[in-house]
Amino acid sequence: MQNDFRHKHHVVILGGGFGGLECCRALRHADVMITLIDRANHHLFQPLLYQVATAGLSAPEIAQPIRAILSRQKNVRVLLDEALSIDTEERRVALLESGPIHYDSLIVATGARTNYFGNDHWAAFAPGLKTLEDAQEIRHRVLLAFERAERERDAAAREALMRIVVVGGGPTGVELAGAFAELTKRVLARDFRNTDPARAQVVLLEVAPGILRGFPDALSAKASRQLEELGVDVRVGQKINDIRAGEIELADETLRAATIVWGAGVRAVPLAHDLPVEKDRTGRLKVAPDLSLPGYPEVFAIGDIAYVEDAAGKIVPGVSPAAMQMGRYVGQTIGARLKERKPPPPFRYFDKGSMATIGRSRAVAQVGPLRFSGFSAWLAWLFVHLVFLVGFRNKLAVMLQWFYSYVNFRRGARLITEPIEVDSDGSRAQRRKGRMAPTAPSLPPKTQPAEPVDVY
Repeated sequence: MQNDFRHKHHVVILGGGFGGLECCRALRHADVMITLIDRANHHLFQPLLYQVATAGLSAPEIAQPIRAILSRQKNVRVLLDEALSIDTEERRVALLESGPIHYDSLIVATGARTNYFGNDHWAAFAPGLKTLEDAQEIRHRVLLAFERAERERDAAAREALMRIVVVGGGPTGVELAGAFAELTKRVLARDFRNTDPARAQVVLLEVAPGILRGFPDALSAKASRQLEELGVDVRVGQKINDIRAGEIELADETLRAATIVWGAGVRAVPLAHDLPVEKDRTGRLKVAPDLSLPGYPEVFAIGDIAYVEDAAGKIVPGVSPAAMQMGRYVGQTIGARLKERKPPPPFRYFDKGSMATIGRSRAVAQVGPLRFSGFSAWLAWLFVHLVFLVGFRNKLAVMLQWFYSYVNFRRGARLITEPIEVDSDGSRAQRRKGRMAPTAPSLPPKTQPAEPVDVY
């Protein structure tokens, strides 16, 4: 693709997440032309993905078309495409559909992907939670498993169909486990006759001695107690030997479960691998104090793909407020360079606190020196997430949906839909893809055990 903006400084932004959008906004009055490239046409509010996976919200309530968000910013164009590689010497990005595109400044904000710690084949049996498709797939598996349990006559098979295992005791795992417990024991329990979803088992596995390791020990302990009050079986100090269809092998036990969800870690996307800069153990790009790549001042990395130690010596966490602050900072830096002004001081992260929700009226939060849990933490979590949602319609829809669910323990997004495939002749056919929960998970013959994996 030829550069259509040769008469102006061309800023290319890879990724329409929190950091990419905030960088666009920071440059809205700058004399530049911006091309924002994303392989999805929507901005996704990832902190609420677990609500889609557990049937609390529907996809449109946590996503907004990128073009709609940026429609009033005239110096931006949006491309639905995927970046394949970056040539830092030629200042060029290779795109899957559009060919090469040249840049004067480049912002890499492509986020992260699920980390299976060298066991990527587990993804078929234990999906992660990074995209809307992931969330809908998990919801599909859970709901279909309970439908099959309703007609299953074998008690052991029925128990396996109603067991949900969540791997990883970080915020994502904790939020999923709490929401699954409420879904099974408070929502689905009303809807079935031949089986009792309230007897479903939700298991949370974590390799560390406690969950929510980024929180103080007291809040971690409170989170464990709140999960156990919901009926979640919290197991710490666990290592995963293997994951197969319908079962997960631990050091001393094999759990049969129709639904296994992986929430144990993230790593950089493949785009980062070939960039000629130092990386951390998960592949994140180690950036300079101004968030540029060392040796390439025109290339910046922000959000989950960047390893950042700010001016205070603090490692910046991979959370949405940090990505937004980085995006705003980079936009200001580019604007200052173009006007030949003094650049802003090295990036410094303003920590607004950490929160994790555990269920209805349950959460833990740390804001500065304040540490609190329970209903007050849940209200704070609710307020913060509504503030960050993009679009008034989304905020109103989520608020109404949550209020309805809070009062009635009802979840409206419980539809099971079949994926649509397109045949070679262009006709559409509705088919089962074979990705659903197994009818009756069974243990395979004993094989040589794999090396245990520490779950981070």
